[in-house]
Amino acid sequence: MSAEFLEVHTQNPHLRQVRQIVARLREGAIIAYPTDSCYAFGCHIGDKAAVDRIRAIRGFGRHHHFTLLCRDIAEVARYARVDNWHFRMLKQAAPGPYTFVLTANLLVPRRLHSGKRKTIGVRIPENAIAMALLEELGEPILSCTAQLPDDAEPFNEAEDIRDALDKQLDLIVDGGPCGFLPTTVVDLSGSSPQIIRQGKGPIEALGL
Repeated sequence: MSAEFLEVHTQNPHLRQVRQIVARLREGAIIAYPTDSCYAFGCHIGDKAAVDRIRAIRGFGRHHHFTLLCRDIAEVARYARVDNWHFRMLKQAAPGPYTFVLTANLLVPRRLHSGKRKTIGVRIPENAIAMALLEELGEPILSCTAQLPDDAEPFNEAEDIRDALDKQLDLIVDGGPCGFLPTTVVDLSGSSPQIIRQGKGPIEALGL
């Protein structure tokens, strides 16, 4: 079956469409959707079958990091340990194209932890469509960069995602071109910040 394809307004997503997408997520769908860095694959945090399907598309190993896209810092703190210095850095950088690796708490299924470190990636996007989905869902979207294992860059256009993965996804949200740069990834699970990947988010904005 081909993936459903929805064109959504980039700045003012229609509520009916937002509710339609969220309903599909709750039913177990995997989606491709725009963020403030590049397109992402996403599913419901509690749906193991959907997570496994995304792993297969991306060619991920069992311990590869997924990211929780969250509405705000308060929601981040429900799923990960946020100390005072974590909070200051999140407040300085979010919303924006940054992913922070934090120690996961009990709300995060153990199968999503990154190995023995029990960490999870979290981020707060600056994208109207992504934020509308998060507000309607009322919880994070489990996500990763929309990219194929052998490709050098992520997907930038929804049409390209449809051409490549029409039979493997359930729904593709077309929010226009996003760009090719993934997020900047910062590990905050240790005693001091560590830059894991330089991406779209400038390091200078973190005060590092």
